[in-house]
Amino acid sequence: AVNTAYAIQYDAPSGNSGITLDGTDPTKIVFAEAGEYLILFSAQISSTSSSTVKFYFWPRLNGTDAPNNTIVYSLHQNDATVVVSRSAKFDVSAGDYLQIMWAVDSTSGYLDASAATAFSPAAPATTLHITRMHG
Repeated sequence: AVNTAYAIQYDAPSGNSGITLDGTDPTKIVFAEAGEYLILFSAQISSTSSSTVKFYFWPRLNGTDAPNNTIVYSLHQNDATVVVSRSAKFDVSAGDYLQIMWAVDSTSGYLDASAATAFSPAAPATTLHITRMHG
């Protein structure tokens, strides 16, 4: 639905970094240890409309939208695809969880996961990298 917030679901994180997915809600990324974390987010977005389509992405920590962290991007061309990204720093406590939210103002806009071709590997619709900076 347009202008409706949705949480992005992620696969299990790699490495043994104390960051896991919630067992009942894979949109929630749970931090086992308190600290300062750098979050790097990117999304590959596309549109099937020649009209302007506006996309919104933002982090939500423990169910509360993180202020002043929204990405807003407008696509103006039919079949256009671009990658948008943002980094942000968060101070979290042990047990806190992060969600990445998104919304779009037209059903013509979508997250674009590209399939592998004969000459290139697949591209995910979104990526999320989390690095612990300080304990």
